[in-house]
Amino acid sequence: MNTSRPPSPWPGTIELVLITGMSGSGKSIALTALEDLGYYCVDNLPPELLASFIALEQSHRASKVAIAMDVRSAASLPGLPARLAAIRHQAGQDIHLTTVFLDATTDTLVRRFSETRRRHPLSLHTASTDEHRALTDAIEYERELLSELREHALVLDTSLIRAAQLRSQIKDLLGVQQAPLTLVFESFAFKRGLPMDADFVFDVRMLPNPHYEAALRPQTGRDPAVAGFLAAHEEVRQMQQQIDAFLRHWLPHMLNDHRSYVTVAIGCTGGQHRSVYLVEQLAKAFANTWTTRLRHRELDSQPVTARPAPSAAP
Repeated sequence: MNTSRPPSPWPGTIELVLITGMSGSGKSIALTALEDLGYYCVDNLPPELLASFIALEQSHRASKVAIAMDVRSAASLPGLPARLAAIRHQAGQDIHLTTVFLDATTDTLVRRFSETRRRHPLSLHTASTDEHRALTDAIEYERELLSELREHALVLDTSLIRAAQLRSQIKDLLGVQQAPLTLVFESFAFKRGLPMDADFVFDVRMLPNPHYEAALRPQTGRDPAVAGFLAAHEEVRQMQQQIDAFLRHWLPHMLNDHRSYVTVAIGCTGGQHRSVYLVEQLAKAFANTWTTRLRHRELDSQPVTARPAPSAAP
């Protein structure tokens, strides 16, 4: 009896990135960023053509392909996770698949559609005569249709970032050698809301706050003076050690569950001092064990301005 595996239709290894997510969340920007990285990019490919398209590209020896799919193919989206699983099973090690889901808050998406005066792809699916209500209903219906895809993807929250930042994050996350698991540390301000892309959220607002030190207020957790202030407090050291221990215990379990990306969000009041410091320290601590990336939501979203130097001691 012949039990050999049938030949794979994919003759070479391919890096496949699937870009999906909410309408208005920045998929076109992400696709452009991947094109800059050397990916062959296709927008709005029908899911029914996915397997045939991959086989065609590999027959032409394409090694990096990025495909955008969204709710414009609404009728076929429910079956997409099963199609992806089948392709993975058949291709084995021949395909490295990364699914990126771009998300944003409903208020942000409503504002973007209102500013551009574009019609939402699902706007005809709502019976509401109120324009704002119809747009909100279409967005919530889209969330429902895409919920299963979101659960199996790397989620990027684009609510508070500019187009240039999104391009930078895409290039940073996907322009690196394939790794079993990438650990993303992100600082944020609670006053601007929780990041939608976080797998774990740690609140560090109870720690000593450099904001109340006049010389430290204009600086950030990246600056040596702020780092020295925080490192001198036992509470800060304990928080860092406990987050470190938690992650080292659970990350191997997440890897065994076939997770490719884990985002750890650390928040303080303003996203400038305590959360930034801990993200920087933890990223350094894990760099030798995992592929690590860091981002600072509030700092990265602000224009670069000159800060006054700390006054010299008398």
